[in-house]
Amino acid sequence: MSLNEKRICLVIGGGVAAYKALDLIRRLREHGAAVQPVMTKSAHEFVTPLSVAALAEKPVYSELFDLKAETEIGHIRLSREADAIVIAPASANLLARMAHGLADDLAAAMLLAADKPILAAPAMNWRMWAHPATQRNIATLSSDGVRFVGPTKGAMACNEHGVGRMAEPADIVAAVEAMLTGSGAALAGRRVLVTAGPTFEPIDPVRFIGNRSSGKQGYAIAAAARDLGAETTLIAGPSSLPDPPGVVVRHVTTAAEMLRAVNDALPADIAVFAAAVADWRSEVAASEKLKKGKTGAASLRLVENPDILATVAHRTAQRPRLVIGFAAETENVIEHAQRKRQTKGCDWIVANDVSPGAGVFGGDANTVHLITEDGVQSWPRLSKADVAAELMRCAALTLNGVG
Repeated sequence: MSLNEKRICLVIGGGVAAYKALDLIRRLREHGAAVQPVMTKSAHEFVTPLSVAALAEKPVYSELFDLKAETEIGHIRLSREADAIVIAPASANLLARMAHGLADDLAAAMLLAADKPILAAPAMNWRMWAHPATQRNIATLSSDGVRFVGPTKGAMACNEHGVGRMAEPADIVAAVEAMLTGSGAALAGRRVLVTAGPTFEPIDPVRFIGNRSSGKQGYAIAAAARDLGAETTLIAGPSSLPDPPGVVVRHVTTAAEMLRAVNDALPADIAVFAAAVADWRSEVAASEKLKKGKTGAASLRLVENPDILATVAHRTAQRPRLVIGFAAETENVIEHAQRKRQTKGCDWIVANDVSPGAGVFGGDANTVHLITEDGVQSWPRLSKADVAAELMRCAALTLNGVG
């Protein structure tokens, strides 16, 4: 009952994902919260107020000009009586109205009058999410203190695929817990540096050496550090993922660029090297596209890339107090990771199996082993968001002298 006696005002926006709000109500109540639902008019097109009220065991409020409710100044009272406000789904339209301070319906007026923590779970078509206007609105709301969970990448009701799916109810509940139970301040005042994604090493203007890393785990770690109150910088290799709100993001392409960006971002209290950095690069990148020779064969001379993890771990100046590396292995996972921790000089290694069939590269789940000086912790299969949250929780405990 981690949310026992907490009062959550749940704003349900219009969108296909509104059906998930029903499960969210159930889960919030299972964690001890009381849920007061508010629905936009467009939300009525996707779920019925009767279903929402039955699950919440509370009346649903929708009308700004409801005589009885507004006699009691309902749009003020709803936010004042809540411990937190959750918006799920948060449509592009609702986020835009919030960002511009509009108060043209009950939900928008209540949000404008709110002085309580607000958590939004965006849900929309991937093109709407990626649109510069939406990203400007997200940035504005983040600077205003609104927190976000999701969106995630996957299949959509419009038969398209991309970033825009609403976070799962369990992940939203976890975000609410972090916001209200004090865990959200565990890294307050700390600086966290995270690397994520692949690096692309050019062979010629159209070809490169790369790997299948999506960046999902690193992005999730950056978001988890942010949610614990850390000042977070993400150094991201090529990825299709949207920048996590509230995180400083530096986009790079090559290993050399990533190392420079890491050095520029130091000092930090915690550095997490989740990026799958290419071990080699072409000694000489051709300025023009390489053509097939008459023999049909070609040779490519490779040289080693800088070892970013080892470089930072062996620093004598500005070394982070906690340096965490990742070991993506296809065999003897724990043994190879233990050896890597020793040779790289890092404090922790997060090891995972990336062999074909594991579903780690590009997937949303991960099975990891945390390798430390004290031994090995093998975690069950978790979502990448849950892996990130647990890793940052452990890091915060260690940094604060608890773990």
